[in-house]
Amino acid sequence: MKTRTSRDIAVLAGVSQTTVSRVLQNRNNVREETRAKVLRVLEETGYVANQQARSMRMRKSGNIGVVTGRIKNPFYPELLSGLAQSVASTDHRMVLWTADSPTGDAAAIEAIQSGSIEGLIFTTATTDSSVLDRALTLNLPIVLTNRSIRGIQCDQVTSDNVSGGRRVARYFRKHGRSRMAVVGGLENISTGQERREGFFAQCEEDAISLAPELQLMCDFTHEDARRVGLEILQKDDRPDAVFCVNDLIAFGVRDAAEVLGIRVPEDLWIVGFDNIESSAWDRMSLTTVAQPISEMAAISLDLLLKRIEDPARPFEHQKFLGDLIPRNTTAYSPE
Repeated sequence: MKTRTSRDIAVLAGVSQTTVSRVLQNRNNVREETRAKVLRVLEETGYVANQQARSMRMRKSGNIGVVTGRIKNPFYPELLSGLAQSVASTDHRMVLWTADSPTGDAAAIEAIQSGSIEGLIFTTATTDSSVLDRALTLNLPIVLTNRSIRGIQCDQVTSDNVSGGRRVARYFRKHGRSRMAVVGGLENISTGQERREGFFAQCEEDAISLAPELQLMCDFTHEDARRVGLEILQKDDRPDAVFCVNDLIAFGVRDAAEVLGIRVPEDLWIVGFDNIESSAWDRMSLTTVAQPISEMAAISLDLLLKRIEDPARPFEHQKFLGDLIPRNTTAYSPE
């Protein structure tokens, strides 16, 4: 079969070769109906797949894609800032897509298919991600950062979330907390699952019974955490300590306590996870498990660049231990 050129695509689509080039480079200065016509011809001829394969061999675009979501959670802008600084120290450029955006997935998939990026870093990956699925299908170099997916064939960089959850449970036990609650986490998100898993495992080893009604799931938002916080803190036998699987959830639970007139830390201890910048503010002063965000970002980029250079190298999953930072929500009690 004849190998199609961009000139052939231009003739078939009835446009100029320059227009085809602009579409392949995902530029904005192309009318949508023209772009759709060119993309249809590219798909029908298999040209995009051929170009993607060629780009993968050449490694010439210099673009590193980052797919993120949950940008209302301050953790992710901090992680993105770390990634941007790491990329800026190389001769690459960072291209960002937000999975929360209605067009984010489509734009990322288009860039993958056109071969305009060398590799992808995912900060909020889930098993149902269409972008991740497409990238895996095309054997694109991939790194999952922050969240992990078991059984997937790619490099991953995370905190040791299980260890972090265990650490919080030991901390509560050391200081005599007798009725503990756990708030947060969704079934398809690894961070919450693993942090809960570690907390439960440590409690089981220490023969501490956790009341089922105080093991509540919620979305990773302040609003949902506040709702759940109001629910558990109005129980007759309310908890004296709450482990929240991220800092944003901890802020929601703390606001619920304030609404109900429950004093923190006198009547209730709260611990979060992530150590976002605002957790250290005097007004917040949240005890939390800190993730080494800058180091995780740097390692993620390093692994991706190594994968681009050597696609056959063994996959790595690097885990980082977090530090428990005592603040006012646990009366600055030492670990």
